[in-house]
Amino acid sequence: MTTRPDNQLGSATSPYLLQHADNPVAWLPWGQSAFAEAVRRDRPVLLSVGYAACHWCHVMAHESFEDPVTAEVMNRLFVNIKVDREERPDVDRIYMDAVQAATGRGGWPMTVFLTPAGEPFYAGTYFPPEDRGGLPGFRRVLESVADAWDHRREEIVGHAGRISAAVAAPLPVSDETPGQEALEAAYRAIEARYDPDYGGFGGAPKFPQAPTLEFLLRITGRPWAPRAAEMLEHTLTAMADGGIYDHLGGGFARYSVDHRWLVPHFEKMLYDNALLSRLYLRAAQVTGNRDFEWIARETLDYLLADLRLPGGGFASAEDADSEGDEGRFYVFTLAELRDITGEHAPVAEAYFGATEPGNFEGSNILYRAASVAPVAAGLGITAEEAAVSIAEARRLMSAARSERVRPALDDKAVCAWNALAIRSLAEAGAVLDEPRYLEAAAVAARFLLDALRDGDGRLLRSWREGNTSGPGFADDYAATATALFVLYQATGDDSWYREAATVTRHLVGLFWDDRDGGVFATGVDAEQLIARPKNLFDNPTPSDNSMAAEALAMLAAATGEAEPARQVEEIARTAGAAVTQAPTAVGHLLAVLDSFRIGRELAIVGDPADRRTAALVAVARERFLPEVFLAVGTPDAEPVVPLLAGRGSAADGSPLAYLCSGFVCDAPTGDPAVLRAMLDRG
Repeated sequence: MTTRPDNQLGSATSPYLLQHADNPVAWLPWGQSAFAEAVRRDRPVLLSVGYAACHWCHVMAHESFEDPVTAEVMNRLFVNIKVDREERPDVDRIYMDAVQAATGRGGWPMTVFLTPAGEPFYAGTYFPPEDRGGLPGFRRVLESVADAWDHRREEIVGHAGRISAAVAAPLPVSDETPGQEALEAAYRAIEARYDPDYGGFGGAPKFPQAPTLEFLLRITGRPWAPRAAEMLEHTLTAMADGGIYDHLGGGFARYSVDHRWLVPHFEKMLYDNALLSRLYLRAAQVTGNRDFEWIARETLDYLLADLRLPGGGFASAEDADSEGDEGRFYVFTLAELRDITGEHAPVAEAYFGATEPGNFEGSNILYRAASVAPVAAGLGITAEEAAVSIAEARRLMSAARSERVRPALDDKAVCAWNALAIRSLAEAGAVLDEPRYLEAAAVAARFLLDALRDGDGRLLRSWREGNTSGPGFADDYAATATALFVLYQATGDDSWYREAATVTRHLVGLFWDDRDGGVFATGVDAEQLIARPKNLFDNPTPSDNSMAAEALAMLAAATGEAEPARQVEEIARTAGAAVTQAPTAVGHLLAVLDSFRIGRELAIVGDPADRRTAALVAVARERFLPEVFLAVGTPDAEPVVPLLAGRGSAADGSPLAYLCSGFVCDAPTGDPAVLRAMLDRG
C-alpha cells in the first residue's frame, strides 16, 4: 500500500481546519506540496471547502470525515485538501464557480474533484453517507470518481480543461458606464422579486441581502422608485420581528430557512451584523422609524459583547450548533419559558408567540408575534405594564440562557469583516453621539493595522491568537480603506485619513487591472491559481469592486485628484455588463456610483472645543448623506487633508463650513440653519 502523509491540519490558524485535525482523513492544507503529492501518487485531489459556523459542514464531517471506513477510501483513492473559505476566498470563488456551472447551485460544504494540476472535473456540495434524498452516497461518489480517473483519464482531463477555461475567461467589458437607466432597471428588478406579504426578495431560504436594501435606502424618495421606502421598511421590520433576529441578545442569524423570517439558520456572522447594524441606523434616519435605531444599537452591542476579542478586534462568527444540536442555545420550550419568567409568563407567551407544540422541533424560536398594544389589550393590562413585563421577561430569559452552553466561536479575525464592523461602529458613534462606539471603532482599527499588517505594509487576511494567515485580498484593502475614511470623518483625527489614503493607493498598486479596469480579488504578489477572479457581484457582503469604487471616490473627494475619480468610472465601465446581466446583484456599486456622481465635499474649519464647531458638525450628521465627504480641521494647523487647504475660520475666530459640489462652492457659513438648508438643497 502507498504510504500517505498523516493529517496535517494540527498547525493551522483556522478554527475550521482545526475542527478537522483529528479526522482519520489525511487532510492537507492548500498548497504546492499537496498538489505535488497528487502528482507523485498520480491521484486526483478531493477539495473540501467550508467554514467553522457552517451547520451542514459539521453534518458531513460527522457522517463521513470522522468515519474510519470512509476515511480509508478517501486516503486510498485521493489526495485530500481542506480549505477554510474565509481564509482563502480566492480558492472558494474559483471552485464555487465550477460547482455552480456543474450543478446549477452552490453552497457549503463544497466538494470538488481536481486533477493534480488543480483543474476541476466533478463537483457538488453536501453528500450524505448513503444514497438519500435524491443525492448519491459519498462513498459511492468517491469510488465512481476514482474509477473514472483510472479508466477515462483522457476524457476527464479534457473536461477539466474546458471547465477551467470557462472559469478563467475574462468577464465581458461594456463600452458604457451604468447611468440613470441602470438605477431604474435595478429598482424594477428588485420590485419584481419583492415579497409583499413577508418582505424580502424571492422565496425560501431568505437572506437579508444588505447591499440590495442599501440600494433601496439610497433611492428612497426618488419619483421613479415609488415603492422603495415600502419595500425597505417592510423588509427591515419583518426581519427584526422574525426569528432571524435574536430577541434576547441582539444580532441576526445568517438566513431564514422559511419565507417568513421565522426559522433561522442559527449561525451569526460578523459581516451580516456589521452591515445590518449600519443599514438599520441609516434607515432610522431616512424613515424616522426609531425602532430601527433600537435594532441598530442592540446589534452593535451584540458585536461588542459577544464577538469582540481581547485585543479589540472581532471574531468571525458564532456557530449554529451547541451541544450537538442546531439552535439549542436559542430556543425555549413553553415549560422553560414559564418557569423562567414566572409572573411575566402570560405577557412573554403572547409577545414571543410561544406555544406548547412550539415552532421548532418542540421548542420555540422567539419572535415578535404581536406588538405591545395588542398584547396589553388581550391581557387586560395597560401598555406601560406590558412593556415593563416584556423587558423583565427578556432580562430573565437572557440570564437563564447565559447559563447554557454557548455555540462555538470562530475566533479568527478576518481583515475585511473587521473593517465592516469598524465602519458601522464609527458611523453609529457619530450619528448617535455615542462615544463608546467611536472608541470601539478606534481600538478595532488600531488592532487591524497592528495585527493584520506586516512589516512591509501588506495587509493580511486573518489573525488568530497571534498567528496570521496569508496576504490580504482586494476586499480586505477596500473595506479597510473605506472604514478608515469613515473613522476619520467621525472623529476628525487625521491619522486615520493618512492610513486610509495609504491603503487605497496600495489597493490600486496591488490589485488594479491595467487592461480592463477594476480590481482583481488577488494581488500581483499572490499565488497563481487556475484563474484570477474579479468580483463584481454582491454576495452577503458588497463586492470587491464596489468597495474599491467607494474608497476611490472618498480619496477623490478628499484630494480633488482626477486619477481616483477616473478609476471609479473605470470600475463602473468594467461592471457595465454585470449591471445589465444581474442588476439586483450590484446594489452597493449602484449606490456608490449614485453618491459619487452627486458628490459633495464639506469642510468645517474651527476650534474643535468650540460648541459652534460641534453644532455645524452635528448638522452634517443629522441626515443620511452618503454623497457628502466631511473634513474637519483647525484654523491654525497645516492641513493633512487637501480638502481643508486654503480654508480658515472667520475673522473673529468663529468656525465656518464650506460646501462644494461639481467644482463649485457655496459661500461659507457659520450658521447651522443655513448649512442645513444648503445640505437639504441637494
